[in-house]
Amino acid sequence: MLDINWKPDRNIPTRLNIQIVNFIKNKIATGEWSVGFKLPSQRTLSEIFNVNRSTVVAALEELKAEGIIHGNAGGGTTVINNTWTLMSNNHSHNWLPYLSSGLHQTNRNIMQLINQAEFQPDIIRMGSCEPSPELIPNKMIQGVLKKLSKSMPSLGYEEPKGSIQLRKEVCTYLKTIGIEVDPSSVLITSGVLQALQIISIGLLHKNSVIYVEKPSYLYSLRTFQSFGMQPSGIKMDDEGIEIKDLLERHKRRKGEMLFTIPTFQNPTGSVMSLERRKILIDACNNERLPIIEDDVYREIWFDEQPPQPIKAFDHNGLVLYTGGISKNLSPGLRIGWIVGAEKVIEKLADIKMQMDYGTSSISQNVTTELLSSGLYHQHNDIMRKNVKIRRDTALAALKKYFTGMGTWNIPRGGYFIWLKLNEGISMYELFTKALSRKVLVHPGDLYEFHSNQYLRISYSYASLEEIEYGIKVLSELVAEQIFSNLNRN
Repeated sequence: MLDINWKPDRNIPTRLNIQIVNFIKNKIATGEWSVGFKLPSQRTLSEIFNVNRSTVVAALEELKAEGIIHGNAGGGTTVINNTWTLMSNNHSHNWLPYLSSGLHQTNRNIMQLINQAEFQPDIIRMGSCEPSPELIPNKMIQGVLKKLSKSMPSLGYEEPKGSIQLRKEVCTYLKTIGIEVDPSSVLITSGVLQALQIISIGLLHKNSVIYVEKPSYLYSLRTFQSFGMQPSGIKMDDEGIEIKDLLERHKRRKGEMLFTIPTFQNPTGSVMSLERRKILIDACNNERLPIIEDDVYREIWFDEQPPQPIKAFDHNGLVLYTGGISKNLSPGLRIGWIVGAEKVIEKLADIKMQMDYGTSSISQNVTTELLSSGLYHQHNDIMRKNVKIRRDTALAALKKYFTGMGTWNIPRGGYFIWLKLNEGISMYELFTKALSRKVLVHPGDLYEFHSNQYLRISYSYASLEEIEYGIKVLSELVAEQIFSNLNRN
């Protein structure tokens, strides 16, 4: 073992892995660890530094990314560079302490890979939750822009809650799904994700417990965690969130809010029954537990409309209702909304003004015209028919290639099929091998740790031919792993 007396200082704000990075850099820069020097194993370093192995791994990954060391499974980790241009503090400012100290948490590695892969050429996107360019009504939007170019008002800042014209149109739309609300209780946001960020900043505090469905797409995001909050998973059944489990958990933990996607839930595609929605709002009223209702997939229904939103049964201002047009019309317009008690909306509007001084005026004007002209509703009718064809193509491919290897739901709307594999395999290996064959899919454990036998299959972005091919490739890779596991056993 090396004679190293140094250990990272746990009493300073710099993260332990960054302290280790700086220590190793100093050893290399002074020549004590020269080019070709072989570093001790990860386990040995963790013992020397008295830290978890994961901390050592993070430090070594940073050094590899900077081109200072190189490592492989068989040959260990070796110093490969000590040039002054690489090591000198004068070469560039050392941002590492800042990068490790920011409030917002970095996405998980697999999410970063997914975000990068989505924009690679020839990728078959079987994990995306946005509409294909073929489904976006570009000609319709171009026509609206052409019309607005002759009559559009000044493109200055809108008022804090958003354009009054747009908020009125949103209220008219909401009335058709059972929500009676005044424009003063509506805040226009840059998509639903920003709505969640504003709610987190404005209404919750560090260490707040947020109840979420298990599984939920919030497990794959850092929105709540970045503000120091703790998601607490609640069981689901065929009718939605299990209220008994919610109430029992609430007695033990006293969470601050419940986050739910009751309509075409992400990732399972499930729909909370009307009866369950009514029971849920009554139970939350009794417990004075506010609800964040994400209803962004509502308009993507196939054979029958889903039940009215939970917000439609809210008579005490308990529900913060979020929606938008990113999933069913155009993600690029970045239009979402929050509906809630007027005092709450006023505070959230003030926070939004501090964040970005308002959502794009052009996007708000375009959305206002789409809603007021009836074009939005015409588009939704066409959209549903086209997405249903994609769903049916995916279901036919699953029947053809996955019969005997898995089971799946039949979505009544939305974009997702929740595929459960009959045999346990390495989902990360499946993900990486599928990506090498240009098929991008989301492993189930992105949405909840114990969902590691699931895949979320999305049929919203890929073409019909790509959907069938992608599912075929996935079935081949799953079969290979199952066969390999059998041989090992």
